Amino acid sequence: MQKLPDSMTVVAISEPGGPEVLKIETRPVPELGQGEILIRVAAAGVNRPDVLQRKGAYPPPKGASDLPGLEVAGEVVACGTGATLHPIGAKVTALAPGGGYAEYCKVPEGHALPVPEGLSMIQAAALPETFFTVWTNVFDRSGLKSGERFLVHGGTSGIGTTAIQLAKAFGAEVFTTVGSADKAEAVKALGADHVINYREQAFEKAVLEATDGEGVNVILDMVGGDYVERNWKAAAIEGRICQIATLNGIAENVNFSRLMVKRLTHTGSTLRPRSDAFKTEIANSLREKVWPLIESGRIGPVMDSTFPLSEAADAHRRMESSGHIGKIVLMLES
Repeated sequence: MQKLPDSMTVVAISEPGGPEVLKIETRPVPELGQGEILIRVAAAGVNRPDVLQRKGAYPPPKGASDLPGLEVAGEVVACGTGATLHPIGAKVTALAPGGGYAEYCKVPEGHALPVPEGLSMIQAAALPETFFTVWTNVFDRSGLKSGERFLVHGGTSGIGTTAIQLAKAFGAEVFTTVGSADKAEAVKALGADHVINYREQAFEKAVLEATDGEGVNVILDMVGGDYVERNWKAAAIEGRICQIATLNGIAENVNFSRLMVKRLTHTGSTLRPRSDAFKTEIANSLREKVWPLIESGRIGPVMDSTFPLSEAADAHRRMESSGHIGKIVLMLES
């Protein structure tokens, strides 16, 4: 077995702030604990939580790396005590609690999945964060069923492109919101049945018009703010709304009577702080129910752009511009 180096190149957050605070550093290669594997990173996904962490608004969980990066793809190069799921040399993609912006990243073995056949490492690195998030919130928490109507905001984001494809693959009628004609065409190509340009019309009115006033059964929202009550207007009787972020801030002065009259369920979650066992359950569900769809070509990651690890700041600028369609991924120069 090839001897591992003692140190590695990483991208660290020097202080809370803009993209320029992302700095190249040298750190020790992580030491493995019980049930952990070490991945030589070939590519790492960039996500909104990385941006929030960089700004000082989303600290890592206790015991996790302070480096950003919640998803990686690469080769297993070491296994901790009791780790037997992925042998050394296996090509995997994994959800990480942090530490993905680095040459090496350690993860609990249950959070890693085989790189799907036909996908490159760059494509594989774009899978875990969005697929874990969408599966647990849309299907497990919100119980989306075949034949129901589903609305996801931000249709061209990593979450949006994943949610559209998964909801469509499992038989839902899919609604989504976008901010431009180009983005509208992109989500139609992914299978969205109804595309609403939120700059041109109020999405809640468009949803009600398209459904003869009935509304949608499940809504996945990362916007928050005034979208909270607008989602309630767009929801069907007994509708379920799942909140996974509040990019537009918190909601104030909402009319709870609408929630009561429609018998709505408004729930929410964050994935990063959840237990290792919980994330392993999601991984197992994805491997059984979703990985075959990826390997058959029915669904897959939508790629926006790639950047070398050393240009992580530019990758963050791309994400914050909101001009991206799909996933942004960092490549390791080695």
